[in-house]
Amino acid sequence: MYARRKRTYFLLMGGCIVLFVSAWAFVRLWSVPAAVAMCVVAAVIPPAAAVIANRRGPDDRWWDDPSGDPESDDWWDELDGRKRRG
Repeated sequence: MYARRKRTYFLLMGGCIVLFVSAWAFVRLWSVPAAVAMCVVAAVIPPAAAVIANRRGPDDRWWDDPSGDPESDDWWDELDGRKRRG
């Protein structure tokens, strides 16, 4: 779960950095409008990366979904403040 999110975020942000650097390192030599367009695309990537990398995965536990393991469910319920261990 965490590794998938981390990998997705770093891939997207790596693409963002590649776009910025390549736009102003060598693309601007051939076409300034293309370099500007690349920077506009790169500017959209960080907020999209945050949304995409933090979406719910198939193995993520959510507050309303019991896992089926009573000990784990009790632990999560205690963290969520639903019930106290007596």
